[in-house]
Amino acid sequence: MAIRTIPIRRAGNRENLFMGGDRELVLLCGLMAAAMIFSAQDFKAFVFGVGLWIAALYVFRLMAKSDPKMRHVYLRQRRYREYYAPRSTPFRVNGRAEEVQFR
Repeated sequence: MAIRTIPIRRAGNRENLFMGGDRELVLLCGLMAAAMIFSAQDFKAFVFGVGLWIAALYVFRLMAKSDPKMRHVYLRQRRYREYYAPRSTPFRVNGRAEEVQFR
């Protein structure tokens, strides 16, 4: 009897990228650039908005090429504290036996 294998298709496991970068970041930056262009209605704002869009898209593509989940990793890393004390909980009280053990 042969072992049954189930193929895992690449299309079902790909990251949700848009224009080569993280979908949410690319769309948010595009929305911000478009809002700035249409609200100012000035040539300087147009040039700055397009420049911002191109630079951000380049950075987002580099991020996605390095690691498609870099945004999620960074946001999780920001939640970590800078220092964790060497004890199991902040409410722990050291007993007499532990004090004697480390002298």
